[in-house]
Amino acid sequence: MDFPKYLLGDNSDYPDAIFVIHTEFPRFIINLEDDEVEWLEDFDKEDQKELEAEAENLIQGATDFYDREIERYDED
Repeated sequence: MDFPKYLLGDNSDYPDAIFVIHTEFPRFIINLEDDEVEWLEDFDKEDQKELEAEAENLIQGATDFYDREIERYDED
């Protein structure tokens, strides 16, 4: 099954949280309420260097995805 690169997540136990799930490597979930990131991968030292270089871009992509989705909801 193919998944979109980003998904929105919601949970009534966390009413103020806004979760964005990144489904490609490196997979992570970010809570846009507090910018907390949970990585769903185990990284070795080589991956860690790549992750540090790419993390800011991935998190910005998640934020941009959320903003675009909200704009689309507002259009309807």
